Formats: sequence, C-alpha cells, structure tokens
Amino acid sequence: MIADFRMRFWISLAVTIPILALSPLIQQVLGLRHVLAFIGDGYVLFLLSSFVFFYGGGPFLKGFVGELVKKQPAMMTLIAVAITTAYVYSSIVVFGLRGKVFFWELATLIDIMLLGHWIEMKSVMGASMALEELARLMPSNAHKVMPDGSTWDVSLGELKAGDRVMIKPGEKVPVDGEVIEGTTSVNEAMLTGESKPIPKQPGGIVIGGSINGEGSVTVEVRKTGRDSFLSQVIELVRQAQESKSRTQDLANRAALWLTIIALTGGGVTIGLWLAVMHQDFAFALERMVTVMVITCPHALGLAVPLVIAVSTAQAAASGLLIRNRAAFERGRNIQAIIFDKTGTLTQGKFGVTDTILFSHDIKDEELLKYAASVESRSEHPIAQGIVSSSKATFSVEGFKAIPGRGAEGIVEGKEVKVISPGYLREKGISVDDERIGRLSAQGKTVIFVVMNGELKGAIALADIIRPESRETIAKLKEMGIRCMMLTGDNRLVAKWVSDEIGLDEYFAEVLPQEKADKIKEVQSRGLIVAMTGDGVNDAPALAQADVGIAIGAGTDVAVETADIVLVRSNPLDTVAIISLARATYRKMVQNLAWATGYNAFAIPLAAGVLYKYGILLSPAMGAVLMSLSTVIVAINARFLRVAR
Repeated sequence: MIADFRMRFWISLAVTIPILALSPLIQQVLGLRHVLAFIGDGYVLFLLSSFVFFYGGGPFLKGFVGELVKKQPAMMTLIAVAITTAYVYSSIVVFGLRGKVFFWELATLIDIMLLGHWIEMKSVMGASMALEELARLMPSNAHKVMPDGSTWDVSLGELKAGDRVMIKPGEKVPVDGEVIEGTTSVNEAMLTGESKPIPKQPGGIVIGGSINGEGSVTVEVRKTGRDSFLSQVIELVRQAQESKSRTQDLANRAALWLTIIALTGGGVTIGLWLAVMHQDFAFALERMVTVMVITCPHALGLAVPLVIAVSTAQAAASGLLIRNRAAFERGRNIQAIIFDKTGTLTQGKFGVTDTILFSHDIKDEELLKYAASVESRSEHPIAQGIVSSSKATFSVEGFKAIPGRGAEGIVEGKEVKVISPGYLREKGISVDDERIGRLSAQGKTVIFVVMNGELKGAIALADIIRPESRETIAKLKEMGIRCMMLTGDNRLVAKWVSDEIGLDEYFAEVLPQEKADKIKEVQSRGLIVAMTGDGVNDAPALAQADVGIAIGAGTDVAVETADIVLVRSNPLDTVAIISLARATYRKMVQNLAWATGYNAFAIPLAAGVLYKYGILLSPAMGAVLMSLSTVIVAINARFLRVAR
C-alpha cells in the first residue's frame, strides 16, 4: 500500500502541473491567460482532471465506500465528498453550466491527500518482524553425538528429547538441555537478564539461544520445538502484541465532525438559497460548492501526518527511531517508565568498581595492573573486565589457569595469583574485612590478588552503570514520571543499581515469562507504562507496555518488538523521546484546532450569511482561504523541535 500511494502521488503530481497551467484562475493570477489559453483547453483540462480524479482519488473513493458499509464516516468520506463535488460540478460547467471550474483545487487536494497518507503509512511500522527475529536466535544445526561417539551435523528439527549434542566454544546453544559432560560458562544475558556468565558443569541446565563460553560441553536434550524456553518467549510476544489496544486517530475523529458539518452545511446552503431566498439554481449550487470546497480537508489531511513527518525526521537525526506512531503519541501520557538493567541502565559488561588493599606497600593502580597482566592471557569475561579497567599491563611469563578458581603467572619477577574466594577457602585462608562483606552484599563479584604468597588486595567487579543513567532518572522524575527497574539479576545487584541511580522501585530475579506480568501489574495501578530494554527477555514486556522503547545496540528482536528505538543506546534519550511526544501532540492539537476551527468559521461565510451586507465569498476566494489554512498548518509543524 505504501508503494501504491507513492506511485499514485508522483503520477498525479505530474498530471497536476498541466492542470494548473490550464486553470483560468491560475492563468489570471499569473497574467498568462493570453499565452496558455487555447480553443478546447477546457476539454483537455476536463480529461486531465478526470484522470487525477479516478486514478489519484481512487483509494479515497474506495475508502469512502468502505466507511459507508461500516457506517463509520471519517476522513475518506470527507475527502470523497469534497473531490466528487468539485469534479461533478466542474465537469458540468465545462459542458455548459454557467459557473467556475474547480479542477485545480480538485487535483491539488488529491495530491496532498495522497502525500499525507503516504507519509502516514511510512511513519506507522508494526512489530511484525519480532517473531522472525526471535527464531533467528536459534542456530540452524546442531552437532549430534552418535552412539559410537562420532558427531553429525543435523537440523534442529531432527533432534528429540534424550539426544545428545556437543556445543563448541563460542557457539549458540541449540536446545534446552542438561550438561552431562564438560565445564564452561554460558552467556544468558540476552535471555534471562543475568549479567554474569553462568558456570555450567555436569547437571547444569542450558537454554537454547544462549551463547557458550570457553569450554566444550555435551548436552542431553530436554526440550525442543514448542516446549523450549525460546518458543515460550515467542508465544508471549505474540500474545502481548495482539492484546495491545489500538487508539483511534485524532484526525479521524476531527474528520467525522467536519464531514457532518460539510454535508449538513452544503445541503442547508443550497436548500435555503433555493427555497427561502429564491435564487436561481446556478447561484445556489455555486454557494454549495463554495461550502464544499472551503471544507476540503487540505489542512486537516496534513495536520497530523505533517507533524509526525517533521517529528520523525528530527527524531531520526537525533538518534530516535519512531516505529509505531500510535504508541509514540501515547508517549506524552507516560506516568511510569520501567528500565531493564543489563545493557540499558548498565553497560552489560563487567568492569572494576572497587579495589581494596590489604598491604601498604602497593597502590590501587599497581594492584590492578598486576592482576590485569595475569588476566590478559585469559578469555573469561571477568578476566576481560579486569583487563579493560586497567590502563596498562606488564608482560607475563609462565601463565597457567587454575581450573574454576582463577589464574597465575610470573609478573615482573613476582609470582602473582588472581583467584576466587573458593580458592582461599580451599587453602584455609580467611579474610576478615567488613569491606569485602559490604561489596558482596551489593552483589558484586570479588576476586583476590596474591603476590609471592601474600594476600595483597581484592578487586570488586560488577556490571558497569552507564554514566547517563543517573541524569536520565533525575530528569524523568522532574517530568513527574516514576522510574522503575526490571531485571533477571539477583536482588543484591538490583538494589545496588537502584540505590546508585535513585530509582523509585525495582523488581529483581524476574524470569522472562514473568516480565510481561510485571508490566501488567504496574498497569493495573492505573499507570500508563513505558518499557525500555535491549534483550530477548525484554521482548514480551516491550510488547505488553503501552510504549516499548528499545536500546538500539540490543538484539534485533528487541528492536523489532519496540515502538521506539534509541539508536545511540543512550538511556538519556528516553527523556528526549517523551519530551518530543509531548511537543508533537501539542503541535497536532494546534493544527487540528486550526484546520477544524478555520472551517467552522469559514463555512458560514461561504454559505453567504453576510450576503445582505454585500459580502459574498466566491468559490475562488474559498479555494485561496483553503490553501492558506494548509500553509499555516505546514509552517506551524516546522516549528517543532527535539528538546534534549
């Protein structure tokens, strides 16, 4: 339909050019009557206008019939009545009736309506690709372990419960199952919201769609197809999308009243001039046509789409992608906004938050540098978090991993071990320091640094809070919006993040299938809720929320499910998008008020209420005023700005 409206617009616009050149009023205004007029030009004008009427106006005539069948007259009815009145009357004038033709008004009205609907369609994009993107998370094949120990690559459809598959380092997990051989860590952040890589050993459960870490494991299939975790998420997204309420377009409501006014005004006008004022039919018909022309919804047709086009273009230039216009309009009324934690309020990757020294002969930077030197040889996410937080590293010799407990190596002639609390317990080393307990209570991961057998210090790591998060929450609160967080991470981590950035409320340890329920819970308080997230686990919640906002760096499914995408992955842009939604709505209301108010004022003049005072609005002047209202609406829309 978008392509059809685009083609009809360009073709009709091309034909409109000669229509304008052949229109008597345009020729008179430009002073080119003697140049452009020729014998039979009226018939050529009729043929060209007939093409624009039937080809360009076709969708509106068809829509008019549809609205009549449904008994719900709206914009299509108003457009169809306006263009049909102008076309029929002008055609009759061409073939002998005394009066003026309105072919140029007819053609330009159709052009503007086609443009308006084309813009409108482009600005409204649903989340139809969401389920497709979810399915793409699963690999197409799996390494099935055969009875003789060999492996064969098979499609997922060939797997059944009880089969065994081998998953190599870095591969996507193809099924829901239980680890029966090998150890590894699995990144489930995009599925569960858990920021830490989850250690997996025999007996551990893995989820299809998650990403295997550094080890190779053999998994026994537990669930496939519709029973799998990811399939259940897909179903949740589908249900949430289907249950989302649809709001009626403002312009349609205004068009309904304008249709009633136009039809009533036109009928009353011709009836009064004929029956009461005893004027001839040509005069009465001209008054009626003037009413219909001045009611032509040029301004109304562009009042909403033009503002949306301007706001969409400005938003896109600012990194704010509006995918669902109706949801964007609802954004002005947001009362509560719920953020996902991992990857939204936080960076979704480990970083050093604290260093604790147990010895006075070493500094914080030096402790971190020694630890980073050893960990630079490891691929573990925690190790990479330490390395990324250090400005520099030393060279390391004799690197050796301590399975499940850390790593060690020779750095600058010193034996350095970077180890877990479990290693200390195994060696009978106790650490009695309240600072360690406080960090652990915040849900942070604490590792220890031992140099030449002496415990030198500890390093705490956590999912790093984005620098913009605090400012985002502060500004949203100033706007009167409650700020909440929804995460699959543990309660200690959630509380730490909440306290750090000043949230009003948080929900922790929430499973993906429960996230949409949490949105419903907040909605049940009577609040209009926005959800901001980036992961697959956020998709059902994004779809359930009144407004779904995706962080652009997140998964494709989150982006496809959301109504608005923050391309720059900056939570501060939520403030900008809500401010823009409010400003956009104000502009739409202003434009609609002008478009409808102008008609309410101009229609009586067009009908001739001031005729006895010598004031009679001609059809040509009605067309000029109609065009002027469109210009005003367009200029007003251009004043819209994105506030940051």
